[in-house]
Amino acid sequence: MPTLFTHAAVPLLVGSAVGKQRVSHRLLFAGAMAAILPDMDVLSFRFGIVYADPFGHRGAVHSVAFVLLVALAAAGLHRRLHTPAAHAFVFVGLAALTHPLLDMLTDGGLGVALAWPLSGQRYFFPWRPIHVSPIGVRFFSACSWSVLESELLWVWLPASLLSLALWRWLRRGNVQ
Repeated sequence: MPTLFTHAAVPLLVGSAVGKQRVSHRLLFAGAMAAILPDMDVLSFRFGIVYADPFGHRGAVHSVAFVLLVALAAAGLHRRLHTPAAHAFVFVGLAALTHPLLDMLTDGGLGVALAWPLSGQRYFFPWRPIHVSPIGVRFFSACSWSVLESELLWVWLPASLLSLALWRWLRRGNVQ
């Protein structure tokens, strides 16, 4: 998995680029939390649930079904997020979807149960340039730099360039 910082970076960069008129601070925070949320499944280890279990790491809460539940919850909370329900659904849903998609680009683990509950099969993309981050405090180890380096190159840089392009396009008055 990429680090929690990197999972949050994508919605934070893109949401900030479109501006607070379109993405409120609360919606931006909700998007960042939605992008991090699936990795709470590592707590399953404490309950004896093994990695490969449907409710283990990168299982059910890394699925499109979970993304839809998170997006629906955001739509239901749209007033608290200071945005229309459709905006909350789309922004938070896309933010949550970035999590399993980024995990599918990593070079470790068992894959992502993207189609759960329809299928328990776990998937990776054929191209996997992001080094997998160790779970827990092991992150602060000798391999940390290679993980961060791959995340900077393959996530932060493209997300920053996309955000800059989006920001420039919106500022030119092409979109209201």
